[in-house]
Formats: sequence, structure tokens, C-alpha cells
Amino acid sequence: MIYFIGAGPGDPDLITIKAQKILQKADVVLYTGSLVPREVLSWCKEEALIVDSQGMKYPEIFAFLEQHSHKVLARVHTGDPSLYSTIAKQIAFLQSKQLSYEVIPGITAAFGAAASLGIEYTIPGVSQTIVLTRVEGKTPNPESLENILACKNSSLVFYLSILLLKKLKKQALEMGYSPETPCWVVEKATWEEEAIYKGTLANIEEQVAHIRGVALILLGDFLDQEELTESHLYAKPLIKQCDAKER
Repeated sequence: MIYFIGAGPGDPDLITIKAQKILQKADVVLYTGSLVPREVLSWCKEEALIVDSQGMKYPEIFAFLEQHSHKVLARVHTGDPSLYSTIAKQIAFLQSKQLSYEVIPGITAAFGAAASLGIEYTIPGVSQTIVLTRVEGKTPNPESLENILACKNSSLVFYLSILLLKKLKKQALEMGYSPETPCWVVEKATWEEEAIYKGTLANIEEQVAHIRGVALILLGDFLDQEELTESHLYAKPLIKQCDAKER
């Protein structure tokens, strides 16, 4: 069986118990070395074959999966496998070979960052929609940045875009975003070396110009964490005033 495991955003303690149990029994582990901390592999048995997939192309990965498919193989991706993990092509290959697999979910970086910041993405009266996306660079994005930024009442989270922050800022300002719109960056969310930068569209770029690695960009008024309407679930209920006839 081949297991696609979500290793979580960085903190090795945030991996699921199910994923931990699989790593403990895995004979072979193929992990994304540039994004998955080695500490996540501390549960692996000593005799396990552990291979870093950094630098491997699809044909090499496919060949590796097929070669070891008769064993317990853990394919470890960062965050959650459903986001920016390329498991779709790997699964298509396994299906073409009729090889068994299972996907184990993990915590994605957006939720790790929210926990570190102590924020909520869904603020009554401000945002009830979360957009997880990326600014188009070398990798095409079928959804234009203009259309993404048109969702002004949403909580916007940009993956894999820290080197394109200038492009994001320029487009947002051209579309009428205020220079004072909150824009925060979380570098290596939940890792030991995590760094948080809180700014606005006007000043965030200069704060994070040094970042070249893993970072998330959060944009929108939801970052103020101020409710514009009260939650119907938790607001104090109104007491009906009865007139004399009702009494």
C-alpha cells in the first residue's frame, strides 16, 4: 500500500496520529525534503529506506513508487496533500498500474498560520469566504489576479507568492484597495524559525524583502478581527416585550 501523507505545516507535533502510525511501520519513505522538516521522520523505524524527492522529476517518482509498491510506502508531502502537492498525477499513475493507495490529510499552512496569529478567517459582517490561491508566476493560474482580488469581502491567502508580492500589491492598489489594507506575512508557519510580519499594502513589501523561502501572504480587512455584525449563534437573544393583552 502507498500512503500519501500530509505532514502538516512544519511543527512535527501537528502530524495526525494516523500518519504517525503509518510512518512507524513504513518500509520506505519518500518525502519532500525542501518543505518537510526532518523531525517529522523521527517516528520512522531505523531500517526504513528514507529518500528525499527534492530534484526528482515525475518519471523518477513514478518509477520509485512502482518499484516499492509491494512494501508499506509513505509518500510524505507538506501541509495537506490536497493543496499544491502534485498528488493528482501520482495517483493517476498508480491507477493506471492498478496500485493501491490511500490519502491521509494534514493541516495546511493557512490554518497553521491562523493558529500562530490567533485569528479567525470568518468574521461576521466582514468575511464568510476564504480564498486559498497563488499569484501567477512561472506556474499559470487559470483565475486572473484581478478576479481573485475582486473578492474584496473574502479572506485572501496566497501560497507560493512571496517573490511576487510586488505584483500583488500593484494590482490590489490599481483595483481600489486602500494602501492601509492589512497585509500580513507568515514565514515558515509553525516551524521553530517561524517569523510573523504585520503590515499594510503600503509597507509590507519592505518588511519581507529578505524572504526567499516558504511564506504565506494574508490580505484583507478580516485581519482587523472586528465583527461588523453580531454572530446569530452567540449574540445575546432579544427578549420579546409582551403587551398587556399577551400577558
